[in-house]
Amino acid sequence: MADNNNVANGQEQQVQVKVTDEVLKGVYANMVQIGHTQEEFVLDFMNIFPPQGLINSRVIVTPAHMKRIAAAILENIKRYEEQFSKIPDSTDPAGTIGFRTQ
Repeated sequence: MADNNNVANGQEQQVQVKVTDEVLKGVYANMVQIGHTQEEFVLDFMNIFPPQGLINSRVIVTPAHMKRIAAAILENIKRYEEQFSKIPDSTDPAGTIGFRTQ
């Protein structure tokens, strides 16, 4: 049986991650809609180009993992701005798309 206590013992565990060519290409999203229940967060990544849009990826995570994702995003924005420059704040898009985003 494999030793599953490596992380608990302070040893780093290496995990090999495989990615298909299709996933490696990535998808473009210019909007994300986030919803949640008590058990999970649902992130729907969309490409909106009026008069239509397409949800091109849905990611479902636990609340604890969502909190780690949010912290990682903030850390990476900080690093980006230190390296390249401050990202300017943007305004909300004008008009409505047909559903509420808040």
